[in-house]
Amino acid sequence: MAVAAGASRPRALRRDKSSCVRPRVLVRSHVARRRADAQFAGAAEGRVTDIPELSLTAVKLSHDSTGAKYLHLAREDTNNLFSVQFRTTPLDSTGVPHVLEHTVLCGSQKYPCRDPFFKMLNRSLSTFMNAFTASDYTLYPFSTQNPKDFQNLLSVYLDATFFPCLRELDFWQEGWRLEHENPRDPQTPLTFKGVVFNEMKGAFTDKERIFSQHLQNRLLPDHTYSVISGGHPLCIPDLTWEQLKQFHATHYHPSNARFFTYGNFPLEQHLRQIHEEALSKFEKIKPNTAVPTQKPWDKPREFQITCGPDALAADSSKQTTVGVGFLLPDITDTFEAFTLNLLSSLLISGPNSPFYKALIESGLGTDFSPDVGYNGSTREAYFSVGLQGVAEQDVQAVRDIIDRTIEEVLQKGFEDDQIEALLHKIEIQMKHQSVSFGLTLTSYVAPCWNHDGDPVELLKLGSQVARFRQCLRENPEFLQEKVKRYFKNNPHKLTLSMKPDDKYFEKQTQKETEKLKQKIDCLSPKDKRQIYEKGLELQTQQSKPQDTSCLPALKVSDIEPTIPLTHLEVALAAGETPVQYCAQPTNGVVYFRAFCSLHTLPEELRPYVPLFCSVLTKLGCGLLDYRQQAQQIELKTGGMAASPHVIPDGTHLDVYEQGVLFSSFCLDRNLPDMMQLWGEMFHRCSVNAMPQQMSLAEKEVEKFVQNVGRSKAEWKPGHLSVVEKPAPSGSSGSTHISGPRVLRKLITDPTFKPHQMKTHFLLPFPVNHVGECVRTAPYTDPDHASLKVLARLMTAKFLHTEIREKGGAYGAGARLGRDGMFTFYSYRDPHSTETLQSFAKAVDWAKAGRFTQQDIDEAKLSVFASVDAPVPPSDRGLDHFLYGLSDELKQVHREQLFAVNHDSLVAVSDKYLGVGRGTRGLALLGPENAKIAKDPSWIVR
Repeated sequence: MAVAAGASRPRALRRDKSSCVRPRVLVRSHVARRRADAQFAGAAEGRVTDIPELSLTAVKLSHDSTGAKYLHLAREDTNNLFSVQFRTTPLDSTGVPHVLEHTVLCGSQKYPCRDPFFKMLNRSLSTFMNAFTASDYTLYPFSTQNPKDFQNLLSVYLDATFFPCLRELDFWQEGWRLEHENPRDPQTPLTFKGVVFNEMKGAFTDKERIFSQHLQNRLLPDHTYSVISGGHPLCIPDLTWEQLKQFHATHYHPSNARFFTYGNFPLEQHLRQIHEEALSKFEKIKPNTAVPTQKPWDKPREFQITCGPDALAADSSKQTTVGVGFLLPDITDTFEAFTLNLLSSLLISGPNSPFYKALIESGLGTDFSPDVGYNGSTREAYFSVGLQGVAEQDVQAVRDIIDRTIEEVLQKGFEDDQIEALLHKIEIQMKHQSVSFGLTLTSYVAPCWNHDGDPVELLKLGSQVARFRQCLRENPEFLQEKVKRYFKNNPHKLTLSMKPDDKYFEKQTQKETEKLKQKIDCLSPKDKRQIYEKGLELQTQQSKPQDTSCLPALKVSDIEPTIPLTHLEVALAAGETPVQYCAQPTNGVVYFRAFCSLHTLPEELRPYVPLFCSVLTKLGCGLLDYRQQAQQIELKTGGMAASPHVIPDGTHLDVYEQGVLFSSFCLDRNLPDMMQLWGEMFHRCSVNAMPQQMSLAEKEVEKFVQNVGRSKAEWKPGHLSVVEKPAPSGSSGSTHISGPRVLRKLITDPTFKPHQMKTHFLLPFPVNHVGECVRTAPYTDPDHASLKVLARLMTAKFLHTEIREKGGAYGAGARLGRDGMFTFYSYRDPHSTETLQSFAKAVDWAKAGRFTQQDIDEAKLSVFASVDAPVPPSDRGLDHFLYGLSDELKQVHREQLFAVNHDSLVAVSDKYLGVGRGTRGLALLGPENAKIAKDPSWIVR
């Protein structure tokens, strides 16, 4: 067993010494307090707020001539983030905000090349780039650690959102279109195509998505929340190009925009660029995008809906879902929203919560209903609770339990320890430092700010906790009164039930067929000829080489040549157990990992390791039953987990380490309590409850038993050998690691021979998920670096165009795993065998060397964006702890990446990916497929 502390790994026990280091939380408030640009008002006193609990300073501004709103959060974090959001409030389900989100990223006035958004993924060192369509806003965020890159991406995002081309062909590609099945053959049938169309067809096969969508639509029926902002597959074909352009004109205006920046880059530069490149070109308007309040009901309502049957359900007779939803107050009342969010957690989270005891432990269902708990994404929040996996005859029993539980909470309230555990969770979340903190914050404030709530008040979590405690002191029944008002006496109550319909998918297909016929019947011969010609034009456009010289780009020379060293200390404890220490500025939080190798575990017991990990922290330990254990975990830690791990060796494909990773974190003051809990679990794990009472563990056992039969039938015992390998240490030349050399015990099976498999997993989806993988080279092999760059090159220069743009899949690409597995993939793909052919064509394209030096440089930028992604203090040193990778080995790999060239890319394409060169595995998840059914080389499941 190995242990790591701080951010290390338990090859020995690794303990975090971060609590000994003062948190680095200096905020450049002197920068934030200056008026950075005359066009922005608000940096004067009163609009700048220090928020010490989050180690940041908030600056609220507004743009004089357009009224655009701006929030800057200054924090000593190098991973800087920008986002712009627009309030988008559709009144139909054509998906206009979703299609617009896709289409604005397809080219703009300043950057007219096709798809600059995806092309910037390879011209930047961004740590995040994306766009999101919510029910009532659309958000465009990016983050990067490089100042020049920030300016480049900001320019592209501003031009895309405010000055997009919105070309008709882009609308056809991203939204929907009528096109021949074979665009080059007008005799083939016309069909619906389009990226968003296919995405939403895939989304609405998910019964949880169907339930959640109906819950919102039915509970808030008066305005924009009654429709589907992402688009319903049967309504998307009603959207026109003109409607798309009009929606942009009325919604994507600075007067309807909210700008957000975060990090340690100077605010003044952001303001200047945003004003000069976008805001200076507009005048203030009064956007008509506000969402009115929902008219409250005078009595509860009920609805029944249907979904497709779940072919994987353990019990086909228990597939009904039932939930009860309650409308709550406006989310702009930040303290009431905070209180109700806490109340929701007390009601549903963990085995000590009332609804968990009453519903989950009733055995009437398999899990909570979708979207359970507090939902603050709409102007007026709502709370829902219920069960899925219920027998239809038990629906009323579930409803009765919900009503009865509310009554019991009114009578009994909540235990002090439950409340303290929840407040402790908030405290540790405020101190925990994630690398995507900026993205977390912009997502957190977006719904409230969208409806003109105060985002700064929302961030003052410390004062909200203090006020909450005060309310409890002054009124011991503070929470019961909320339950009475919002649940017991709330007539705006919806009961939604959803049951499976065996003909659901057949009916959906029939409706789409009827919609298609309706569209085709309206076409004249001239219309049909134009559709054929437009299809050819789109294909030509998609195949035409693009001039991307207009786009800004970093150079390979902008990449740091070396990586910073992480200093580690390794010591032996309790005999021969190695412990890795890593001192980091973790803001008073200690992170612990321990890794236990399983090389001595008998072969017949290894299939049970995942089950062991799933239930270990849910069984009770020592004198604690499982409820008390859960309470102590919440009171004293940020979570405790065990997970099975298979860790590849960096030098051999068939050598690996099998084990269990134990992980947890806590406030420094609670370290002794956390370690005592682990000790109790390791030495005195016990089952202090009847099996039927232990719902958490019972569910894991159920899941395991469902799969173990088939797994055992397929499982073949191997002949494992142990391979001892020293981890890098100071004695082996690593200057940043002090302490004795540690031996890792890896295993290999000399008799193992990989063999090719092609498997079609039959699933009731209208779209496919396609994958093909090939064994290639281990991490330390120079070819691994070439293959890593090749994967990005293939994705950006071939697969994206062929499978997403032309084929209509939601996504596609190639990637290389640390284990040397090279994988091609597509998802939400209307095609199957055609996509596999595209994978093969991508290999031919690479072997022929049909790419330029600029293409290679762009692929390297994309690879280094991933390699140099920010690492949180909690995870520093983890590569050494888990994988035995020292910073010196990572530096060698870095130099191999820099050295990748045209010849090495062509060579690895042929050596590993050519036909017959490597053992392949092919998998297809999706509906029945006539071609594959006739091919005996495929296994159909």
